[in-house]
Amino acid sequence: MGSCYGRNFRVQIFGQSHSAAIGVVIDGLPAGTAIDIDELRVFMKRRAPGQSAISTARREADEPEFLSGLVDGTTCGAPIAIMIRNKDTRSDDYRELRDIPRPSHADYSAHIKYKGYQDVAGGGHFSGRLTAPLCAAGGICLQILRNIGITVTSRVTQVGQAMNITDIREAEKEILNAKKDGDSVGGVIECVINGVPAGLGTPMFDGIENKIAAIVFGIPGVKGVEFGNGFAAVGLRGSENNDSFYMDGDTVKTRTNNSGGILGGITNGMPIVFRAAIKPTPSIGIEQKSVSLSKGEDTVLQVKGRHDPCIVPRAIPCIEAAAAIAIYDAYLEK
Repeated sequence: MGSCYGRNFRVQIFGQSHSAAIGVVIDGLPAGTAIDIDELRVFMKRRAPGQSAISTARREADEPEFLSGLVDGTTCGAPIAIMIRNKDTRSDDYRELRDIPRPSHADYSAHIKYKGYQDVAGGGHFSGRLTAPLCAAGGICLQILRNIGITVTSRVTQVGQAMNITDIREAEKEILNAKKDGDSVGGVIECVINGVPAGLGTPMFDGIENKIAAIVFGIPGVKGVEFGNGFAAVGLRGSENNDSFYMDGDTVKTRTNNSGGILGGITNGMPIVFRAAIKPTPSIGIEQKSVSLSKGEDTVLQVKGRHDPCIVPRAIPCIEAAAAIAIYDAYLEK
């Protein structure tokens, strides 16, 4: 499975949604790097399930256990291994999915790829549960980046039909309405990275857009990523979309940031701005049409188990974590 990311700061995520534990192995952190574990716990709690009516009822503490790589809170040069135990699982709720795949979920494609040996419980390795170790690695990167003047923040801009969201209550109303109907909704998260110096990245296949998109698409449910004006640039003329340069003292800046802080795959010193589109959760309470793989015939599926009616609110720290890993990996290369 493609569970590894990074060239200089390397992460490998392991485990399944209902395995004994999930986790991440991190390589490439310089020795002598201090990690605030309490701050990391606070960050990971933002993603943890079971905290409100708009998330899954599954309750996991998401407590990171450092198995190696740290001595008295400081990296020692060895790879860091972090484990997060799974304690609240109900695997029987997913037994039917081995034969009847959920529409728009990885159940069917995983069945073909792994010839029926894939773990279906909780979505196995394809579950959003695997974003917990992603947040562990990304939370460490956020601390390191902040120390060198780089910050990463995200916000929800759309949930379902609720556009231009400024109050989280608007999002909650849309989510709860879908939940009441046994349905789900998706949304859009915007991420802004400030303080990134000009010159990070390379042209063609290893640009900053490539690096960010590659890891953001590793978050289950992400179906689109755009930078700056993104697709809206199609409706503009060059004279409207171009970012004019000007001198701010000794620094070159742009009067607008339609490019999202990246030109030719390389950062230009302006804030990096991108948005991620997240689809509605496939696991819904409404009866859906599917197929029986064993019988080779059409059938219907009533999904059981505990699922988020919308993963967008819990995906905010995941987007920040992914962006932080990508930027720190590029920073180490420079």
